[in-house]
Order: sequence, then C-alpha cells, then structure tokens
Amino acid sequence: MEQRLSLVTLGVADLAGDAGVATPASGGFGGMALAHNVRSRDAVDTAMAQAVSAGARITRAARDMPWDGYCGYFADPDGHCWEIAWNPGFPIDEDGAIHIPDAI
Repeated sequence: MEQRLSLVTLGVADLAGDAGVATPASGGFGGMALAHNVRSRDAVDTAMAQAVSAGARITRAARDMPWDGYCGYFADPDGHCWEIAWNPGFPIDEDGAIHIPDAI
C-alpha cells in the first residue's frame, strides 16, 4: 500500500489567524501546528474534549470550514498548537492513511 506524507505550508499570520492564537511578534504562536485528521465530524468534538480533559486549552472552537470540513484548534500544556480536522475530501482508509486527491 502506498503511503504519502503531506506537508502544507501557510504564512505565519494566516496560520495564527486560523488557529486563533497570537503571532510570534507578540510573543505567542511559534508558526507551526500539528494536524490530526479524524474520520467524522463527531470525532473532532470528541478529540477536542479529550484534549481539554488532558490539560489543553481551546484556541479556536471547532467550526464548519469553507472547504466543507470541520475543525478546531487547541494548545497542549506546552503551548504547541494542534488542529483536529475532518475533511470529507481526504478520506481515511482502514489503516489510518489519508488519501489526498491528486488534483491538489
């Protein structure tokens, strides 16, 4: 089975705005977020709640996105930003691999 590694780059200000955190100039966000893709919209809410119960702080509540998905952000206890996302355009197979369409 073919495995793919996906790297998405955004400008620091754009990613900080999306994540709901301060930019590096203001002493906040370091310019990187880890993303965890899940299989359903409900799984986003479940993962966000689990993160909070483990000590995370919500930086951007889960919301509907213009790309027809649903995602939210939290900062872990060390301040690292995480995105939890459900993207119906990126299906996840039985092994947990994300399939990104070739058109992207």
